[in-house]
Amino acid sequence: MEADFSEMRNELQSRDALWRRIQLECQQLHTELLKIREYKDMQEIQIKHQSSCVQLTEQLENKNAELLLLAQSQEHQREELNKIRNHLYREEQSHRSEQERMKTEISDLTEELHQKEITIATIMEKASLLERQLKMELEMKDKLLAKQQLLDFRYKVIKSENTHLKEMV
Repeated sequence: MEADFSEMRNELQSRDALWRRIQLECQQLHTELLKIREYKDMQEIQIKHQSSCVQLTEQLENKNAELLLLAQSQEHQREELNKIRNHLYREEQSHRSEQERMKTEISDLTEELHQKEITIATIMEKASLLERQLKMELEMKDKLLAKQQLLDFRYKVIKSENTHLKEMV
């Protein structure tokens, strides 16, 4: 009986040892499972982060493209403004020379036709009309200058925004 009892004790110890090994393996598997889950979560976070970076890069590229288009547009507008300024300058020169010519003509007509006040009045009306035209052109020039200043302000704002975006990136 003592042999049976000893045999049973050995059997129980053997099963107990087996049970402990099984529990240890379960703990190890559980630990590995947790590590796998953490790794998977980290991979998902990295994928989300990469996606976010790609979106930010695309947005930045879009902004850069917009800035390039705006710069090209501004350059075109500067060229147009320079053309308009040159045209205004030529018109002013033309009007000045026209005025000088008219003054000479008026002087000559005054000397030759002093008695014809009607002719003199007509010439004075022409001079007045030219002065009004000059005023209108000067107003146009002022408006174009204000427009240019607005464009310069917009350029500075966009440039500032671009600098801010570069700093953010």
